[in-house]
Amino acid sequence: MEITDFLIPAIDIKGGKVVRLFKGDFEKVRIYSEDPIKLAGLFQEAGFRRLHLVDLDGAEGGVLRNYQLIKGVREVFRGEIELGGGVRSYRVAERLLNEGIDYVVIGTLALRNREEFLRIVRDFPERVILSLDARGGKVAVDGWREPSDLTPEDLVRMFNDTPIWGYLYTIVERDGSLEGVDERPYIRIREITDKPLLASGGVSSLEDVKKLMGVVNGVVVGRAIYEGRIPILTVL
Repeated sequence: MEITDFLIPAIDIKGGKVVRLFKGDFEKVRIYSEDPIKLAGLFQEAGFRRLHLVDLDGAEGGVLRNYQLIKGVREVFRGEIELGGGVRSYRVAERLLNEGIDYVVIGTLALRNREEFLRIVRDFPERVILSLDARGGKVAVDGWREPSDLTPEDLVRMFNDTPIWGYLYTIVERDGSLEGVDERPYIRIREITDKPLLASGGVSSLEDVKKLMGVVNGVVVGRAIYEGRIPILTVL
């Protein structure tokens, strides 16, 4: 398997710029690029087949904020795009999916409004990725700030019989930290579902990526690429 088939680069947009949060903290932001569209073009040239796009302003405020930049990224990146952050209504999901986004990543809506989430899933089968954002083993919502009483395993059991595409499991306390990955949480999810599973949080090297091969179907990486620990883009 080519690394570009398994590794999914992340473009997190806040204030029109590409940033990374440290462990999901909106007060701890580092800017890596002033131009998300140009960066998406570089990932296209590097041969990546999939891109993870996040509207952090939408995740923080609950409403999609960077639609024009999202459209621009879609125009230059020809592979699949999964988009999360602020997708908290049927109307927003419908607009994105009808205008070229391949998958929407949804977490908060699944817990806050199960009926509306299921309506999206029914009308757009295999195009919704359920986001399992975990802090301390519990699912967090509303931009990773509000804990719930549910574990990621609980959420999988609740929705595994629906026609979602699969799951994105982010270990929030490792996200953006370069602390390395722990494959055990993903193994536990793999034991209860056959749906695709993506991993996110803590990747610091190619060795971390290799640890997850055979456990998950892909891994989302941001900071390790931007800081050259996984030397794919040498222009940053």
